[in-house]
Amino acid sequence: MRVGIDVGGTHTDAVLMDQTTVVAEIKTATTHDVTGGVVTALRRLLAAGRVDRARITAVMIGTTHFTNALVTGRGLAPTAVVRLALPATAALPPLVDWPHRLLTAIRPSVHLCDGGHEFDGRPISPLNPEQLKRVAAAIEASGIRSVAVSSVFSPVNTELEEQAAAILRAELPYLHISLSHQIGRVGLVERENATVVNACLRDLADDIVEAFEQALRTVGVAAPLFLSQNDGTLMDADHCRRYPVATFASGPTNSMRGAAFLADRADCAVVDIGGTTTDVGVLTGGYPRAATGEVDIGGVRTNFRMPDVLSIGLGGGSHVTHALGYRPGTEYGPNRRQGWCGDGRGEADRHGGADSRGEADRNGGADRRGGRDRHGGSDGYGGSGRQGGRDRHGGSDGYGGSGRQGGAGRQASRDGLAVGPQSVGYQLTEQALVFGGSVLTATDLAVAAGLADIGDPALVRHLDPDLVRRGIDWMAARVADLVERMRVSAAPLPVIIVGGGSVLMPAELPGIPSVHRPEHHAVANAIGAAIGQIGGDVDRLFAITATHTREDVLDQARTEAVERAVAAGAARDTVDVVEIDEVHVGYLPGNAVRVRVKAVGDLDLARHSRTEEEPQWVTP
Repeated sequence: MRVGIDVGGTHTDAVLMDQTTVVAEIKTATTHDVTGGVVTALRRLLAAGRVDRARITAVMIGTTHFTNALVTGRGLAPTAVVRLALPATAALPPLVDWPHRLLTAIRPSVHLCDGGHEFDGRPISPLNPEQLKRVAAAIEASGIRSVAVSSVFSPVNTELEEQAAAILRAELPYLHISLSHQIGRVGLVERENATVVNACLRDLADDIVEAFEQALRTVGVAAPLFLSQNDGTLMDADHCRRYPVATFASGPTNSMRGAAFLADRADCAVVDIGGTTTDVGVLTGGYPRAATGEVDIGGVRTNFRMPDVLSIGLGGGSHVTHALGYRPGTEYGPNRRQGWCGDGRGEADRHGGADSRGEADRNGGADRRGGRDRHGGSDGYGGSGRQGGRDRHGGSDGYGGSGRQGGAGRQASRDGLAVGPQSVGYQLTEQALVFGGSVLTATDLAVAAGLADIGDPALVRHLDPDLVRRGIDWMAARVADLVERMRVSAAPLPVIIVGGGSVLMPAELPGIPSVHRPEHHAVANAIGAAIGQIGGDVDRLFAITATHTREDVLDQARTEAVERAVAAGAARDTVDVVEIDEVHVGYLPGNAVRVRVKAVGDLDLARHSRTEEEPQWVTP
């Protein structure tokens, strides 16, 4: 039996599965320390399932710990950054585009050194061991224990990063060293940023993994621990300690995988509605479609793998505002003071934006700060830079690109009604009207409309039926619009709706030909974690020559992907290549091609630790 747990911003969901059967499921409120909620969820789940703890073979957890740490800037370790590139790249030093709050949090020590390669593997300059020894001395003097090493075109040739790591470890054996070719893709600045993010989370990863393992011990479960990755696969606890950045966006990924499993569909759109946000993604071959461009995480541009997800601030705990000017947070229950605003507009200004940024802004989300404003386009933070369109500056959880924010705040209807993005979050059971609170939420609308049986329906009978109808229609239209924007072809795209907040949606969505809400939809994210497999992927540049043909390149990439899956814990005889993509890179000299290969296999529970893993240059 497997246990799957997904920790969200509002709820912690858990399921107990016997092969493909859901034996028990529970949903609890996420606690402030998060780990406490995991213990509570495990205890309630095991009590509901009435199974012998010895029968549990593995526990899979999807967590938001690391995303939250980067977004808030808390718990990050001081980090040294070593770039191997001189005499190139000096004009654009490491961390040049990082937010000040994160620079303050990680207190970086930056070092530019000789090294690097051209795209075809030719060296830019030789490595200088004495130079790196001086860097090690500076790192020791600063008291830093975590180091990020990057080299120009290291995905093509890894040797300089590995040699530099060996020199640094020889000088300072206690260092935690993250190498960029193991984390990011082609693109120096973005890959380097991803590596620094990983490095500054290393100490936190040790604490979080230990806390999860302690939670299992507390409830008497001796099964091995695995954590969800953002590509729909799993990694064991040791792998998570080395690569905590791989957990980013694992929540939406788990929901999509769980939805595909429950609905028995491999190609579809998945709408996951939680207590705070709504995430829309597309499954291809049973796995989330990957984001192809840069990914913004907490204001940092990165380029490691992430699912292509469109996110908006709409969930069960979302505040409801309307044309009469109701302000979120004021009393709104029966016999309570109404939260009217004097000018009749309320917090959502009459143009539908989240704030009144000027009279010229009348578009309800796509503000007119310029076609290529500072959040996109010219500096690469977003796509077109339109905050109300497909802006990539970040969703409610702080990541963009893969977590593209679906609009600029509260995209109100013509009459001013809007739902979200503010949310009561995990305080839903305290603040929503149906639970005796004083805040009008999306859940209250769903209960008043008869879509959900939650709390006390008598507490929302006073709501204006027209307001309830318009609120439900508004939410349905917003979700349908997100699905439409995720389509890449004219073919109809079936939709699966999951998540605890799925009760907000009516049986049909405007313009959507097929809508499914499978059994156990409320805990699809936990099911996605429980059914996870082990994966390995390759994303690098190759040079095709007369002696190294296209077939040779693809065979090499396939072999590397399979070996990485096996090293990560997959049973070799179950590993299959599920994705191959090749793109010729015309802007590089020669016959360069970028090849991406993903291999996936079943979890090999016979070995709980990897014995065939490639050197990671990280001190255990």
